[in-house]
Amino acid sequence: MIDLTIVLFERIGLLLLAVFMLTQVPGFRSLLDRDMAIDTVIYLSVVFGIIGILGIHTGVLIQIETMVLESRITDVSTDEVLIGFSMVVVMIAGLLGGPYVGLGAGVITSFYLSSLGGEAWIANSLINPLAGLITGWTGQFFSEERVIAPEKALFIGMFPPVLHMGMLLIFISDQQTGVELVNTIGIPLVVTNAIALAIFTMMIRAALNETEREAAIETNRALSIAEKALPLLQDASLISNADKMATLLYNELDVAAIAVTNKERVLSHVGLGDDHHRQGEPLKMRLSQKALNTGNIQVAYDRGDIQCRYDPCPLKTAIMIPVFRSGEIIGLINLYYRNSQQIRAVEIELAKGLGTIISNQISGVEVERMKELLKEAEIRNLQAQINPHFLFNTFNLLHSLMRVNQEKARHILIQLSQYMRANLTIASKSLISLGTELEHVNAYVEIVTARFMDQLIVKKTIDQKLEDVRIPPATLQPLIENCIQHGLKDKQMRGTIELIIKREKDWVYIEVKDNGIGFSEDRINLLGTKPLEQTQGSGTALYNINERLKGIIGGESCLHFRNLPDKGSSVSFKLPISKVDIPETATSKFVKN
Repeated sequence: MIDLTIVLFERIGLLLLAVFMLTQVPGFRSLLDRDMAIDTVIYLSVVFGIIGILGIHTGVLIQIETMVLESRITDVSTDEVLIGFSMVVVMIAGLLGGPYVGLGAGVITSFYLSSLGGEAWIANSLINPLAGLITGWTGQFFSEERVIAPEKALFIGMFPPVLHMGMLLIFISDQQTGVELVNTIGIPLVVTNAIALAIFTMMIRAALNETEREAAIETNRALSIAEKALPLLQDASLISNADKMATLLYNELDVAAIAVTNKERVLSHVGLGDDHHRQGEPLKMRLSQKALNTGNIQVAYDRGDIQCRYDPCPLKTAIMIPVFRSGEIIGLINLYYRNSQQIRAVEIELAKGLGTIISNQISGVEVERMKELLKEAEIRNLQAQINPHFLFNTFNLLHSLMRVNQEKARHILIQLSQYMRANLTIASKSLISLGTELEHVNAYVEIVTARFMDQLIVKKTIDQKLEDVRIPPATLQPLIENCIQHGLKDKQMRGTIELIIKREKDWVYIEVKDNGIGFSEDRINLLGTKPLEQTQGSGTALYNINERLKGIIGGESCLHFRNLPDKGSSVSFKLPISKVDIPETATSKFVKN
C-alpha cells in the first residue's frame, strides 16, 4: 500500500504540472471570474478532457490475480484494472468551472476509457462524469471564494474516490477479487486524489495572489506618481518641467535612468549615463523615432537598439513611452535599465499606464486652460463692445459737467474709476459674488443716470442676503445697458428700468425689465441663441451673456425673454443657491431705490 501511494504521488505530480500550465492559456481567467458563455464551457471541457486523457496514461495497471503494478499503459486486458488520474483532472474542472465543465470533461475521458477496456472499464467510465458533477455542485456552495480554500478542496476531493471504490465492488465480476482490489488501492487513491486537488488549489491561490499583489503594487505606484506629477503639469507643459519630472520618475521607479525628450532632442537625463547622455543632444535611437511616428511604446532589448557610441555606457535596454497632449505627440519618457532581464511584462504594463496617466493629465490641464481662455476672451469681447461707446459718452459728460458742476463731475469721475477697476478685476474670473457684480452695476447706473438726468429712473429691489451667490461677471450691467440702448431709445417720456433679485426656493431669481418698446415678435425667439445683425440692434451682448450662463452655471440658468403686458420687456434668469448658506427662517430684507 505504501509503495502504491508513492507511485501514485509520483505520477500525479507530473499531471499537476501539466494542469498548472493550463492556467496560462487564454480563457482560464474566465474560470476564476465565473464569467463563462456556452462556447467557453465547451472550450474548457475539451481542454480539460484532453488533459484528463493524459491523466489516464500517467496512471498504473494492476493485475487482478497478482496485484502487481505495471507502469506502461498501452492496452488494458480483461484481467487488468486501470487506475488513472483522469478523475483528478475532472474534479479540478468541476471545482473551477462548475458542474457543466466538469460533466463535459468527464464525458470525454469516459469515452476514451471505455475504448481501452479492462475489467473495471464500466466503473472507470461512469465515475468521471459523476466526479465532475459532484465537485461542480459542491464547489458552488463556496462560490463567494474566487479560488476555493485548499482544506475545503481536500474535503471535497475525498467523495469521488470513495464512490469509485463502491462502483468497483459493484462492476468487478469476482466479488472477492473486487474486495481485495479495493483494500489495496482504496486508501492510496483517496489520499492522493484529495491531496492533489488541495495542492492544485493552493498553487492557483498562491500564483493568483502573487500576480494580484504585483498588480496592486504597480497600480499604487502609478497612482502615486500621477498624484505627485500633477503639480508639475499645471501649466500643461512637460517641456518646462522636464528636469523635475525626470527626477520624480527616477526616485519613484526602479530604473537605471530616466530621460524626458521633446520630438527632436533630450530635455533632461537623470541617473546613470548622465556624463554622456546630456541635455540638448538630438534623439539618436531609431526606436525613439518609431515611437514618435506611431504613438506606440517601443522596447529596446539590447544595447544595439539604444545606439550609444560610448562603450562603457551602463545602459543596455530601454522603454520609450510617447506622451500626448490633446491627441498630439509632444515627446517621450524613456526608462533605461541595466539589462533586458529587468524588463518584464509588468514593467511594460506600468510604462503604458504611466504614459496614459501623464498624457491624460496634460490633456486635461490643457482643456481647462482653454476653457479659461475662452471665458476670458468672451468677457473681453463683451467689454470691447461696451467700453468704447460708453467711455466716449462718459468723457463728453465729464467735459460738460466740469464747466457747470465740478462736484458732480468729481463724483462721476470716481464712479467711472470704480467701474473701470471692476472691469479689470473681474475680467480674469469665471465666477464672482453677486455683491461684487452689484458694485459694478451701481457704478454704471450712477454714470448713466447722470447722463440722462430726469429721463431715466433705475429701480433696484434686491435681497441683500443673496450677495454671496456666485454669478458670471459682467452679466447684469450689459442687461441694463441693453434696456437703455434698445428698449428705451425711442421712449419720449420718462424711461424706467427695474432690477429685481429675490429668492425662489433653491434658486436666486434675477429679472431686468423696462417700460420701453419691447422686443419685436420676429426677433424675440432668436435672442440669446445667436448674435443678431447690427442693423437689427445687435444682440451679441445678450448672446454672450446667455452662452456664459449656460456654459459656466448650466442650461437651467439661461436667459428668458418676454414682452410685458403694459409695454416694455423683461429679461430673466436664475442661479442655484446651493453654494451659499442662507438661514431658512431669516426674514428677507429688500433694498429699494
